[in-house]
Amino acid sequence: MLDILKHTFGVAWEFVEAIVFALAIFVIVYLFLFQPNQVKGSSMYPTFKDGEYILTDKISYRIGDPARYDVVVFKSPKDQDVDFIKRVIGLPGETVRVEGGKTYLNNKLLAEPYLASNVYTAGGLFLRDGQTLTIPEGEYFVMGDNRPHSSDSREWGLVTKDEFIGKVFFRYFPFDRFGPAPS
Repeated sequence: MLDILKHTFGVAWEFVEAIVFALAIFVIVYLFLFQPNQVKGSSMYPTFKDGEYILTDKISYRIGDPARYDVVVFKSPKDQDVDFIKRVIGLPGETVRVEGGKTYLNNKLLAEPYLASNVYTAGGLFLRDGQTLTIPEGEYFVMGDNRPHSSDSREWGLVTKDEFIGKVFFRYFPFDRFGPAPS
């Protein structure tokens, strides 16, 4: 009877150790490497749809800088409990202007192959139509791909590198769209 009790306790203890180890690995990965996020809303449609699940790389911007067209996740400037997903459009030191439904960087029309040709980009409260903005060091201009339905830098301003949670790199649900995130 004592042998059975020792064996049962040993098996239970090994199970608890395995669970604790798995949870520790999950916490380390979640805090330092990758973060799951759910797309909420239509601001990045059609690139990302409402309800999709994505993974965000939390390391890239600790060792490097965001690049133009990166799709990033960051805390909403208006509600820190909400994460936003947007595309990096303007980099530090550049000028950005929205005019006539198009986006210009450094006075040149920005190539945006991820947008349909009929998408109209309007100005907002922060960057009005026809106004030119110079982006300060350490700050970025971001916009959603669904321009008519995106609250972004045109409305509430720039995002600092420190505010970025990370770069979107993988979509894992729905399964029919499973794979590397489009850029």
